[in-house]
Amino acid sequence: MSDRPDPTPIRPTGRTRVRRNHARADYERETVHAILDAAPSCTLAWLLDGAPALTPTLHWRIGERVYWHGSSASRTLRRAAGAEVCLNAMILDGYVLARSAFNHSVNFRSVTVFGTAQTVSDPEEKCAALRAMVEHMVPGRWPGLRAVSARELKATSVMWLPLDEASAKLRSGGPVDDEADCALDIWAGTVPVRTAFGAPVADPKMSAPIAVPRHVLERFARG
Repeated sequence: MSDRPDPTPIRPTGRTRVRRNHARADYERETVHAILDAAPSCTLAWLLDGAPALTPTLHWRIGERVYWHGSSASRTLRRAAGAEVCLNAMILDGYVLARSAFNHSVNFRSVTVFGTAQTVSDPEEKCAALRAMVEHMVPGRWPGLRAVSARELKATSVMWLPLDEASAKLRSGGPVDDEADCALDIWAGTVPVRTAFGAPVADPKMSAPIAVPRHVLERFARG
């Protein structure tokens, strides 16, 4: 497992080349990485017993791989190993309100990844991947946690896709109205969408009052 970045752009394939609004496509690894790192969740799609299956889940990235995890008892995850999988992550940045219903849109950033799902079987590599997941969620959290047990590792499946076949698609800016519509007496513009975090709420089962750790305050004060 390497976290070294690859400086070369991702070569589009028949599955990842953006054909509709192709000007919004981006195949630079830096863009793909940034969107995957910022998106809070993703959706996985694959065939299960000949029928399409969709699973929303959390993801995280290490170098040129995108990871997800779940229960080792999951029938879906067991069958996903070695299967062709599509992963999509999207961030909604705003609603675009035009002068016509046809030209309404949204501002967004998205990444789609295709590939063969791989399973992490080595316990040390699995533990390192789970540490990366926790540190992606809340940097500085892992060192203060109870150590992962062998039973917990066995009960957890960790899978990944290489970022060899991936593309990003983005939209930003205001409405693109027909020129004749711009003279109409109709309000048009954008409504930004933001993610905001609330104040941390302590677990009432704590045996004694404990101050909210600095790493938690710093992470969620950014929202």
